[in-house]
Amino acid sequence: MASRLLHRHIREQLKDLKEVTHESLVVGAIENAFQFMDEQMARERRGHQVEGGCCALVVVYLLGKVYVANAGDSRAIIVRNGEIIPMSREFTPETERQRLQMLGFLKPELLGGEFTHLEFPRRVQPKELGQRMLYRDQNMTGWAYKKIELEDLRFPLVCGEGKKARMMATIGVTRGLGDHNLRVCSSTLPIKPFLSSFPEVRVYDLTQYEHCPDDVLVLGTDGLWDVTSDCEVAATVDRVLSAYEPNDPSRYTALAQALVLGARGTPRDRGWRLPNNKLGSGDDISVFVIPLGGPGSYS
Repeated sequence: MASRLLHRHIREQLKDLKEVTHESLVVGAIENAFQFMDEQMARERRGHQVEGGCCALVVVYLLGKVYVANAGDSRAIIVRNGEIIPMSREFTPETERQRLQMLGFLKPELLGGEFTHLEFPRRVQPKELGQRMLYRDQNMTGWAYKKIELEDLRFPLVCGEGKKARMMATIGVTRGLGDHNLRVCSSTLPIKPFLSSFPEVRVYDLTQYEHCPDDVLVLGTDGLWDVTSDCEVAATVDRVLSAYEPNDPSRYTALAQALVLGARGTPRDRGWRLPNNKLGSGDDISVFVIPLGGPGSYS
């Protein structure tokens, strides 16, 4: 639904702009479009009995600028003359810990008496009541000590690290579309109040640099980025594109395929493996490659 309709919402929001006097108007239009898409999903799920949600990563090209909007754990980077320019970041319980904790602090009713907005290095045990333990709240980037109280025995709003990080012990992503009916496992507590549909929008001005045919914007779902670093993507860009003539349009499709296959790995006795023998990605791997330039052009 998002892939079919989100771009229409963006187009409608942009049409409402009489003139683009500042890039912030475009950013606002894209942000509104995400919200309207999420609201449409909420309305239509009731009639169609459709559940679930998704991340969304969008690129808009307008008046010489590229706008990259991300809500979720997909990511985009620009590879320009070997340089890596991040155009988004992942939104997970780890990266958005303070936003989630602040919401839990301001609206404790959303925690349902089941969770604490505080974070501890590990789950607090009943035998540790009255003892001192490291913690951090919504304002802290470091750690401090506190005396463990009864409320601290509740499950933490944010727990785990890396790909195992979870919000409300249920979901590993903190922005996206849909999931209006998602509940905490074995509970009626809704998770949607903590899930934001608003994207982060980053802007790249194409006119500030003369791009060559090897300069590309790479969009990928977490299935790519879980097992592939930015530097490895940039190396693949160089390796694949250098094997094709600059005016061969199939070079970008070949690059996208190489990135997908590289993240998946090859089948071996113990599953799909990468060249370093680590497990290949078991997640969805979707990749877009968008060329930013050509001979003598800016876009």
